[in-house]
Amino acid sequence: MTQTRDTILEALRGLTLPDGGDVVSRDMVRALKVEGGRISFVLEAESPEQAGKMEPVRLACEGMLRKLPGVEQVSVALTAHGPAPKAPPAPSLKFGGHPTPQAGPMKPASVKRIIAIGSGKGGVGKSTVSSNLAVALARQGKKVGLLDADIYGPSQPRMMGVNKRPASPDGKTIIPLPGHGVTLMSIGFMLAEDKAVVWRGPMLMGALQQMLTQVEWGDLDVLLVDLPPGTGDVAMTLCQKSEVTGAIVVSTPQDVALLDARKALNMFELLKTPVLGLIENMGVYCCPKCGHEAHIFGQGGVKAEADKLGLPYLGSLPIDLDTRVAGDAGVPIAAGDSPMAEAYAALARRFIEGGIV
Repeated sequence: MTQTRDTILEALRGLTLPDGGDVVSRDMVRALKVEGGRISFVLEAESPEQAGKMEPVRLACEGMLRKLPGVEQVSVALTAHGPAPKAPPAPSLKFGGHPTPQAGPMKPASVKRIIAIGSGKGGVGKSTVSSNLAVALARQGKKVGLLDADIYGPSQPRMMGVNKRPASPDGKTIIPLPGHGVTLMSIGFMLAEDKAVVWRGPMLMGALQQMLTQVEWGDLDVLLVDLPPGTGDVAMTLCQKSEVTGAIVVSTPQDVALLDARKALNMFELLKTPVLGLIENMGVYCCPKCGHEAHIFGQGGVKAEADKLGLPYLGSLPIDLDTRVAGDAGVPIAAGDSPMAEAYAALARRFIEGGIV
């Protein structure tokens, strides 16, 4: 008599397990093969502990099947469900540290232009201008990246409404995050919002190197770099190591701000970085109730400075409550439709038509 799969399973149903049921009804028979007089299969237990107690059952299965007509050889193996294999831990991305020696510049090969946006002092709205200009350029069809290089005070995660940690598939490459059509990177993505960065100069340089060379920026028409205020290590290293296309200086029209803006301009001159123009921020306040215009920080100072130095004056942006509210909410004003959005759109058009971007 020739045995078949069905006759073998029927025979195994007659072997009762010590705790009830049989190996077929308990779905323990795996990989059953019936080839002429040779029979083989696997008994799969629910756990390694249970498998250790099933050797008598395995032997009983073999013994019973050998007695069947036409059976010449029986092979029964024991196995068990193991714990689900653990996924390998994600590579740990270490951020900061001293810069590593490199032969070439830190400019990403896939980025056409790098534009540094600086100011001589804090509080003039440089980061607000950077985020809204980036969004306005993206809305006009440009592929734009925004690097928040203000390592001690990163504000772009809040202003752009992005607070995830970037992925790193290999512990080295950093995948930047998207926001409002812009490709974003900030050290603020790597730290809690209230955590201070307490690093000296070499650590800053290492972080800047990582954010330029280890980030997969992709093909960009322009990478805007929101610099820290002042004339420190980050700005100097960026201009010396990254083949910066040029710099934009943001200032309010008041004399105190212009004093520091001149220092930033002088720094870019010493670093042989072309200054592409000056932007006046907080140039005028227009009362929403009566329409009266007030020049809270003075009038015309940035344009006069640009004319004096023979530099392009790229325009003036007013003080606007909605701009502040939008930045705090993580939706830059340039992403919407309003007079301020149109002001940034006009600024972006000037950048494009003037060949800056």
